[in-house]
Amino acid sequence: MHQQQKHRRSRVRWAVGTMAAVIAGAAAMIAGPPRAGATSTTDEGRPAAAATRTMENLDRAVVAVRSSDTDVLVTWRLLGLDPDDIGFNLYRSTGGAASTKLNAEVLTGATNFVDSTADLTKTNSYRVRPVKGGKEQASSKIFTLSANHAKEPVVRIPLQEGGPVKFTWVGDLDGDGRYDYVVDRQTSPQQIEAYRSDGTLLWRMDMGHNSTDQNNIEGGSSTIDVGHWDGVTVHDLDSDGRAEVAVRIADGVTFGDGETFSYGDDSHQFIAILDGRTGAARATAPVPDDYLADGPMYARFGVGHLDGSTPSLVAYMKNRVGNGGFNLMMTAWKFDGSEVVRQWKWLRGDQNAPDGHNTRIVDVDGDGKDEIAEIGFVLNGDGTLRYSLAHEGVIHGDRFYLAKMDPDRPGLQGYGIQQDNPSGLREYYYDAADGSMIWQHTADGVTDVGRGLVGDIDPGHPGMEAWSFSGVYNAPTGKLTESDTSLSPWPALGLWWDGDLTMELLNNHKLEKWNPEAPDASNSLPRLLTTSKFGAVGVGSAGNPTMVGDIMGDWREEAVYADADNDELIVFTTDRPTETRLYTLAHNPAYRNDMTVKGYLQSHEVDYFLGDGMSEPPRPDIVYAPSGS
Repeated sequence: MHQQQKHRRSRVRWAVGTMAAVIAGAAAMIAGPPRAGATSTTDEGRPAAAATRTMENLDRAVVAVRSSDTDVLVTWRLLGLDPDDIGFNLYRSTGGAASTKLNAEVLTGATNFVDSTADLTKTNSYRVRPVKGGKEQASSKIFTLSANHAKEPVVRIPLQEGGPVKFTWVGDLDGDGRYDYVVDRQTSPQQIEAYRSDGTLLWRMDMGHNSTDQNNIEGGSSTIDVGHWDGVTVHDLDSDGRAEVAVRIADGVTFGDGETFSYGDDSHQFIAILDGRTGAARATAPVPDDYLADGPMYARFGVGHLDGSTPSLVAYMKNRVGNGGFNLMMTAWKFDGSEVVRQWKWLRGDQNAPDGHNTRIVDVDGDGKDEIAEIGFVLNGDGTLRYSLAHEGVIHGDRFYLAKMDPDRPGLQGYGIQQDNPSGLREYYYDAADGSMIWQHTADGVTDVGRGLVGDIDPGHPGMEAWSFSGVYNAPTGKLTESDTSLSPWPALGLWWDGDLTMELLNNHKLEKWNPEAPDASNSLPRLLTTSKFGAVGVGSAGNPTMVGDIMGDWREEAVYADADNDELIVFTTDRPTETRLYTLAHNPAYRNDMTVKGYLQSHEVDYFLGDGMSEPPRPDIVYAPSGS
């Protein structure tokens, strides 16, 4: 017996199309999803749009957690190209016995199931089999819940002993469809380590003597992950089904295969593309030396499909001119499997283009090709300046977001906050395609607005909310909906967890749900979870996770922490059932790009409206990379 509980606020299961469309879609998908180089089709079997991007060939990512004394919540992925009528059968093996199907009818709703009949004193292994056109397909990989497992919304990944972890990245390093883990080690010198999804160490890289100076403004030429910098990212850059690790390096680094990179001085820097399985350098290329006289450049990396089809590495790099301003250079790189080649270089120079502490790579104009966005300007995919918000009074700030905040307005919208703007500008909301301003909020005096966030947290108003420390505003209208800042949620991180369509909030180990109807501060933020109770140690004064993202199970997001001994990743994954059926956020182009960027850790956004009253999102215009295993 099982029960899929209703949402707290809404119940969603979008209708399947006509029977003809269902049959055609099922028949097409029985043959398997499209692969790179193939022509994808619509549900009706017609050729899809020509501009399709290659994305990861992910598995079902089955995961099970004990959600109560008697219940296990099992969740799994709906993939981006799954047909509308795909269903699933769920099987459980207890204590190594033969598997038993748990569902009486094919599961065609949300991709989760509450198992209330398991003998939890024994091991329980779960797997799903997709059902297409009435026929069962190959089984997913198995997830095993150990006997007498703790009641916790957690998957624990063992690590080798080492120093503190600031950032975690995921990518399918070995090509088996599962996300593997890459972590930094904040030691001196610094290190990078890669682990399979089960915690098996693949390799370790030593960043060398040029990573011992870890000043967060002007440090060593191979220093990573200080301040709002990273200099590392993980993605399948050559679309062969296995992810690479991109690193900004300098003289003295030792790659994962034991080879040392040597150069004649400590100032010149290079882009290195590493084999995700071995850590060996597959290709290197010099960073342009335009600003070499001012010292090494720190870096922030991300990945986007600038041509609409294949991935590019995007590097945001800065160094300081004496004790004054900063040089800013942005470059894009293409890795073809043997060489990494620079596509273009953009120097800010004397252009008025305000930057911040995070980069977002997303298709802002809907043409299928990604642009590169900073808090105050956007570059086209070819490296030309698309627009700057400087003429609207925007300067430097810490955080900004690009998302479908208004479901009734075409395209995406942007929201940003300001640091010490002399005009008193605190926050602003604009059209992401052309930078036209929609509303701004100013106040007397100059203030550093250190945090801001967007998300649908109030179902009483259509669209998302946007807020910093001046009350909560409905983003589409600019209307102040909560003026009492003592009742407003802290604008830290947002993520989807509890199963309804409004966003939850993660702030210094507290996963909370804002209650816009609360009469006072004592019950305005009921807590859903305290991560520190499960051994999680946060990063910095804000207690941040090392990453957030949809990395396993259904469409809800995970938050990844390290433990106090730094020998385990603690992956928090939902223990709440849902009736909302959505394809994995990792197959949404905007969201997957966002997972490759760190900077000041911020929430990821999809390119459709995800919130209360949402419409069914369109199928992503993607093809899968070949299986890399």
